[in-house]
Amino acid sequence: MAAKAAPARGSDSKAAGSPNQTLYCTNLPDKISKRDLRTALYTLFSTYGTVLDVVAMKTKQMRGQAHIVFKDVQTSTQAMRALQDFDFCGKPMRIVYGKGRSNIIDKLRGTYSAPPTAPAPVVSSTDLQKSIFSGPPGSIPAKPATNGEPHGIKRPREAESDEEEAPMEEDSDVPMEASSDED
Repeated sequence: MAAKAAPARGSDSKAAGSPNQTLYCTNLPDKISKRDLRTALYTLFSTYGTVLDVVAMKTKQMRGQAHIVFKDVQTSTQAMRALQDFDFCGKPMRIVYGKGRSNIIDKLRGTYSAPPTAPAPVVSSTDLQKSIFSGPPGSIPAKPATNGEPHGIKRPREAESDEEEAPMEEDSDVPMEASSDED
């Protein structure tokens, strides 16, 4: 009877996907900042080839995970094989191929199409809004006066006198001669 061959190191059901330019890394440390994580991953993976993008998010669902996008499939495969179970900041990194192609690859090829956006909700406008925005300039309806009194009576301005000067602070460390407002 022939013995079954043991599975290769690092192979699991997710790694059986088709080779891709995008690598999906898990088991990454979540205690370091997103910027430091992206920089460290870029430095580590760029030794194997041209890295186009490193996507690392700190959301609850994506903590400890990242996507690394390479220029070609050969370099992504080489990096995945070399760095599988690599001790990255004290944790063994798990790497598999990404499920789909990255948007940055499509943008470089010129085949990127933005996902459809949801239609804007329909908002009904009130009669006041219609009268304000649909009418000619200056046709804003006046507010009704209460008890026959007009609203918004303008008060006269108080006269300002030049006789009173604002008090100067005596606690300044800068002598008056060294003041920067005089040239």
